Amino acid sequence: MNVSVPTHAAAAPLAEITTAAAWRGDVLSKGDSWVYMLSEAQIAELEALGTRFVESDPDLRFVQKEEYPLTACADAVSEWGRDVDSGRGFVLVRGLRTHLYSDALSAAIYYILGLHMGDPIRQNEKGDLIDSVYATSDKTMADPTAKSSKVRDELVYHSDSSDIVALMCLRPALRGGASCLVSGAEIYNEILRRRPDLAPLLFETYHWDWRRQDKNAPADTYTSPIIDLTDGIFSMYAGSLYILTAQEYPGVPQLRPEQIEVLKLFDEIAYEPGMAIEMDFRPGDIQWLSNYAALHARQGYEDYPEPQRRRHLLRLWLSRQGDRPVIPGFGKNGVVQVRHKPRDGQTTDDLGFFRIKDAPVPRLLADHG
Repeated sequence: MNVSVPTHAAAAPLAEITTAAAWRGDVLSKGDSWVYMLSEAQIAELEALGTRFVESDPDLRFVQKEEYPLTACADAVSEWGRDVDSGRGFVLVRGLRTHLYSDALSAAIYYILGLHMGDPIRQNEKGDLIDSVYATSDKTMADPTAKSSKVRDELVYHSDSSDIVALMCLRPALRGGASCLVSGAEIYNEILRRRPDLAPLLFETYHWDWRRQDKNAPADTYTSPIIDLTDGIFSMYAGSLYILTAQEYPGVPQLRPEQIEVLKLFDEIAYEPGMAIEMDFRPGDIQWLSNYAALHARQGYEDYPEPQRRRHLLRLWLSRQGDRPVIPGFGKNGVVQVRHKPRDGQTTDDLGFFRIKDAPVPRLLADHG
């Protein structure tokens, strides 16, 4: 099926995506090709490197991967990179014995692997490079002050502001909290099949609510298309929640009826039975995910009453130098902060957690949740 695309979006007619990035969860979940089991030799290497990292206590802003070279894990990291860049868009790595580690050692192993998968970027205006996904609030996402990583509520499908988003499970929830992934390419294919007249609207520029994602953001919104097809390579940046809430700010152009219609269809398809794959994190699991290939969501969950047993994931945002071409300003490009310095005009480095013993500690103050 071919559909003409506006000249500002792409030069060629639209066609369905037929690469490995277009998948259905009900098919993938029949096997475990997306799970990588670490070997004993790989685990031993990571534990040794992580121990040295904790003892050396380097500044997370400046430490380099060359200081912690991989041997046993080198081929694995290359394989994960191919899965993320040009395969299905994600991989789940399993086998780390985090029940035997301190949180600092778990975070050190995770950060070392992150350095080899890309370059960590700042996740907030404080400069944190490792963020804790840990509920500090009973708010729901209906509350505009709620921060998605600090509540137990269900999270809708969305993209994060990075090339790769990674999650490491330190402790799972008492019940619920499954991670859900859905293929952006397959959603796009379904829109082309059902409503080819709406598909070109995904290439138009939308305003995204920056303030709701980070209350210290330097502007209310940033802009990006939802779909890019530069050089025929499919890339996606999605999450209608932040497009819709951006409408509340003065000066933001109001969505046209047909734009609202395609956003609604996009979300409806994402939640259709069989589209998503669900995974319950086990302690030590690491999920590497391309923000250009798949959207992620989270089921609501019930937590343990004891703070030390509560669901606790560590999150990395990575900038990855790969072969994926995208238009300037697509998705995360407008909001990324490099790890070694704050945003121009900002002086917040006295607030960031830049040591590995601090980085996995959840911020418990009310204004962080």
